[in-house]
Amino acid sequence: MCFSAQASFVAGVALLAVGAATVTRASRRAEIPYAMIPVLFGLQQLLEGALWLTFPDRAPTLNTWLTHAYSLFSHVLWPVYVPLAALALETVPWRRTVLASIAVAGGLVGLYLLAMLIRLPIVARVTGQHILYDSPHFYVLTTMGLYVIGTCVSLMFSSHRRVMAFGVAAFVSAVAAYAFYATWFISVWCFFAALLSVIVVWQFLMPGRLRTAV
Repeated sequence: MCFSAQASFVAGVALLAVGAATVTRASRRAEIPYAMIPVLFGLQQLLEGALWLTFPDRAPTLNTWLTHAYSLFSHVLWPVYVPLAALALETVPWRRTVLASIAVAGGLVGLYLLAMLIRLPIVARVTGQHILYDSPHFYVLTTMGLYVIGTCVSLMFSSHRRVMAFGVAAFVSAVAAYAFYATWFISVWCFFAALLSVIVVWQFLMPGRLRTAV
């Protein structure tokens, strides 16, 4: 979790198990990217758990590597991956058009944040029992807006109610994380979103032939 190494490791292992079960229930290749979301969140939480163990100044080089590995998930992967995963599931033409447009926007913000990570490397430190990722470029209004559109709003445009529910939950958790944990927003929201990714399993609880759009 964002609050301790142990919590991050527990969350990571649990999400890997959930994700493995979800992936095995995918009946079509197009479902696999969405089914993989808990797995990817699990890996991200394991990275943050390992990062916790490098404080304070126990392994500065490893700390730098883990900070950037975590940031590739938090900054670059999610705004690109989520709309593409939703697009792969979609069959309704107008929704596919919207999701394709969001995927382009998500790709642009992901590339921008990747460039900023290279130009202005992120520094992670512990403050107030949370990990603070010093990433000022992340908080530019346009960047944040496009990021939230890619990671949350894209799911809301899905014609699958259970996918839409995940998008709504992710958006609410983003607002809550920013309202109460703005300083540690990156770590806290990623943890909330990771836990919420168990909602992905809900999409695969019914037989594949019954997973029809609304």
